[in-house]
Amino acid sequence: MTAAQADLQAEFLEMPEGLRIDRPHVVDGAALWRIAKDSGNLDLNSSYSYLLWCRDFAGTSAVARTADGEPVAFVTGYIRPERPHTLLVWQVAVDADQRGRGLAAALLDGLTLRIARTHELTTVETTITPGNTASERLFTSYAGRHGATVEREVLFDTAHFPDGPHDPEVLYRIGPLSH
Repeated sequence: MTAAQADLQAEFLEMPEGLRIDRPHVVDGAALWRIAKDSGNLDLNSSYSYLLWCRDFAGTSAVARTADGEPVAFVTGYIRPERPHTLLVWQVAVDADQRGRGLAAALLDGLTLRIARTHELTTVETTITPGNTASERLFTSYAGRHGATVEREVLFDTAHFPDGPHDPEVLYRIGPLSH
């Protein structure tokens, strides 16, 4: 790693005071479910899915913990099987009392740096519903910090959702990344 890369990595891993990045554990599943539920803008998955996520996708997910180990924010993701250099970010959520401290950006940066140590990571993808300005800002600023461009296209239109009205999900493809 060059000195410039080390400086960049240190900048991206800067966490708000008193918090640290960690991998999720099965026992965190309930807390992740609660944080997602309380967010008010995420599609809430079953509590069972958060338990499975913490077990099966811990390597491609991250939590922010307080000094006593309590999760207060998370990013869940997975490496796309058909695109092994692409991380799909599934959900990002931060407890209400932790918002506005740059925690989501620090988690996203820390997670992608951790993954890039063992995988050739060139692209980050996520989907965002129109009007979710916090997510739009998070991912466009991530692209800027990593010298990447953002391509957008509708991935799932309203008609794709079988369970009633749902806003379209717009795919944000960020890359190529410069680590």
